[in-house]
Amino acid sequence: MKAVSVYEAEGMILCHDITEIVPGKPKGRAFKKGHVVKREDIPKLLNLGKEHLYVWEVNENALHENDAAIRIAKAAAGQGITLTEPEEGKVELRAKMAGLLKINTSALEKINDIDEIVLATIHSNQMVGSGDAVAGSRVVPLVINTDKIRNVEKIGEAFFPIVEIKPLRSLKVGVVTTGSEVYHGRIQDQFGPVIQRKITELGSQILRQIFSDDNVTMISESIRTLIKEGAEMIITTGGMSVDPDDVTPAGIKEAGGYVISYGAPVLPGSMFMLARIGDIPVLGLPGCVMYHKTTIFDLLVPRILAGEAITRKDITHLAHGGYCLNCDLCQYPHCTFGKGS
Repeated sequence: MKAVSVYEAEGMILCHDITEIVPGKPKGRAFKKGHVVKREDIPKLLNLGKEHLYVWEVNENALHENDAAIRIAKAAAGQGITLTEPEEGKVELRAKMAGLLKINTSALEKINDIDEIVLATIHSNQMVGSGDAVAGSRVVPLVINTDKIRNVEKIGEAFFPIVEIKPLRSLKVGVVTTGSEVYHGRIQDQFGPVIQRKITELGSQILRQIFSDDNVTMISESIRTLIKEGAEMIITTGGMSVDPDDVTPAGIKEAGGYVISYGAPVLPGSMFMLARIGDIPVLGLPGCVMYHKTTIFDLLVPRILAGEAITRKDITHLAHGGYCLNCDLCQYPHCTFGKGS
C-alpha cells in the first residue's frame, strides 16, 4: 500500500472506500475499496477533495482480485462450463447446458490448500440445468501474489478438468417387468409409467416393455430378446426382495449378466442390482422406485447415461449420504441425499 497523487493513480487499486456527501442526501459511497482507478475518475476524485489516494500496486508479482478470480475459474473449467464477469472479486462458473455435473474433489482440495485461494462448488454427480451456477472462485485479499495463481493453474493442468458438465446419451431402454400377478393380469402394472417418465425426462426412450412370469428362463429370454431388438440398457422391475420366489437376479445371471453389485447402501434402494451383459448395463430395480420420488435410480442412472462404467466402489461410496429423509416436500437434488464427502 502506498499514497500516490490522484493524477498518477490510473490503473491502481483503491485500498479504501471513498465517500460522497451531497447536501440533503444520506452519505454514500462514490468509489468502492478494490476499484481500479480510470482516467475518467480523476475529475470526480478531485471534486471530492482527493488529491492523493492510498492504493495497492499491481505488477508482475501481484494480481488484482478480479484477474485472479478469472484465472482460477479458467484453470478449473472444463466442457460445458461458462464464466461470468467478475463481480466484487467473485467469478461464477455456470452450466452451458443441462447434464451431469462432475467435480474432481481431490484436485479441488489441492487448490483450496493454497493460502488465500477460494474455489467452492456444489456437490458432484448431480443433474444441473443450463445456466445453473455450479461453482465460484475468488481470492481473499484485494491483491494476491501471482505465484499462487500459477500454482492453481498447474493443478488445473495436471487434473483437468476440475469442473465439467457431461451430456447424457440418448439410449434405447428395454424394460422387463416380472411378477405373476402382473403377467396374468390380476393387477395393473405400476412400474412402467414411472420408468417411462423418468427415462424420458433424462432424454432417453423406452424401446419396449415385456411382461414376464416369475420364471428364470422367461426373464432371461425377455432380456435377450430386448438386446436383439437394439436395447442399449436393460431395466428389470419386480422380484428384487429376499422372498424365495424372487427370481429376477437369477434371470439376469442366466441371460449372461456379470453382477457388479447386488445390494446397495442406499435407502430407499437397498435391493438394487447392477450387472452388465457385454457393454450393456442391466439394472434390477427394487419396488421402492415405483412409489418413492427419489431413490438409487436417480443417483446412478444419470451417471450411466453420461457414459460412466459404474463400479462396486462407486455404489459403496453412496453410503455416506445414502439415507433419504423422505421429506414432506422433496427438494432433491438440493439436499443431502446421495452426496457423500
